[in-house]
Parts: sequence; C-alpha cells; structure tokens
Amino acid sequence: MLSYQHAYHAGNLADLHKHALIAAALDYLTRKDKPLSYLETHSGRGLYHLDSDEARKTGEAEAGILRARQQGWLPPTHPLIAAIDATRRLHGTQAYPGSPLIAAHFLRPGDSAHLAELHPVEHAALSRVAGFATLHRQDGFRMAQAVCPPAPRRGVLLVDPSYEVKADYDTIPRQIAQIARKWNVGIIALWYPILTDDRHRAMLDTLMQAGPQALRTEIRFAPARPGHGMVGSGMWVLNPPFGLDAEARRLEATFRARL
Repeated sequence: MLSYQHAYHAGNLADLHKHALIAAALDYLTRKDKPLSYLETHSGRGLYHLDSDEARKTGEAEAGILRARQQGWLPPTHPLIAAIDATRRLHGTQAYPGSPLIAAHFLRPGDSAHLAELHPVEHAALSRVAGFATLHRQDGFRMAQAVCPPAPRRGVLLVDPSYEVKADYDTIPRQIAQIARKWNVGIIALWYPILTDDRHRAMLDTLMQAGPQALRTEIRFAPARPGHGMVGSGMWVLNPPFGLDAEARRLEATFRARL
C-alpha cells in the first residue's frame, strides 16, 4: 500500500523520540575515525516543512518538536538539535529533517548510505535532497537483504515502516532475523507505533526472544486528536552503541515529566 505520507506527521512526538535516538547513535559512531554505512528501508521524502498545509492540518509538529524546543526538552548540545539547525540553515526556518537528512548531517566522506522509498511522489522528493546516498525505489526490506552486509560493515540500519499492512507485525521479525544473520555487527533499529490495541506486543516479544540484549525503549502520550489510535512510540535496537541506553532512559524520563 502506498497511501501513507509522513508530511502530515513530521516533527510529531514519535519523530522526536525516534530522531533523538538516531541522531545520538550517529553522533557517537562518527566520533571515531572509522567509516560506516547508513541504510534505511522506508525513507520518506527526507525534508519536511512545518508550515506546510499538511503539517498545519494535523498540528502534530506543534505538539511535538516545536513544543519540545520551546520548553527545552532536549539540551542545546543534543545531536538532533544540531541536525535540525543545520537543515534550517539550508532550507529555511520551518524546515524539519527526516531521518535521511539527519543522517546526512553526520555522515562524512568515505561513509556510505543506501535509502529505499517505494512511494513514487516521496521518492521523487527524496531524490532532490539525498544526493549523498544511493537511492532505491523498491521495497525497503528487499534493498536491505540485497545490500547487507554493507561496505563498510560498521553501521546502522533504520527500519521505519508505516505499518499500513497489519501483516507487517508478523513479517518484520523474520526480515530482521535474516538481515542480522548476514550482518551480525550491524546496529539494526526498528521504530514501531504503540496503538490503543497494543498490536505491537507479539512482534516485540518475538524480537526480544531473538535478541534479548537489544535495547527496547517506549514512550507514551495522548492521542494527537480524538479517535487517533497512536498513543506512544517505541524503538527496538539490536547491537545498540555505547550510551544509547542512557539517552533512551533520559528521553523516557523527559516524556513522563512533560506529558
């Protein structure tokens, strides 16, 4: 299915949770003078504008990153703040980076990036801002299966589906297990929504059985509007880099205190 477009949700509380963790991981990895690979299965358009009609229609960014910045949820030195500010210098004061542009802020010459996006409109938009990466207009898991293990072998795979298809909850653990067998040193980060029916639980149970040392972090929040089913955000990270667990717990405490 190709109906999902993230422009309506860019900068929401789930993005804040996910992007703060990805930025922290990339910041740590790029402190070492060793090349890395960044892969993403569901990249979206890469660049969003929080004053767009789509963003204004939902108001999710206002309750997310805009509120968080105004109230100081993230320290001024946080890697996500650095990535947002760099994006705004290039694209305007209302610009917000999706995860591909967050990665672009940290990646260096010699690093590698592979971005998959199947939606034709989103892929076309991504191609205008992601000249640093190899783009794949295909199923993201098919890309990851073909590319892994990447060169360089050190690196991160972000799996960030829309979960439009309920079968995703069953297929994702199998896909990740296959990728992890090929790339046992890779940092594999999966984002998942927490919905009112808790349909993510069986998937997370399967993932934790396969990777009991993985990082699991979840935050909860009120629905963005009446009837909206998402009430939280989760990240599961296999082979988390040093310090990511502490950042995850700091974010959890911040969300509990602020929401």
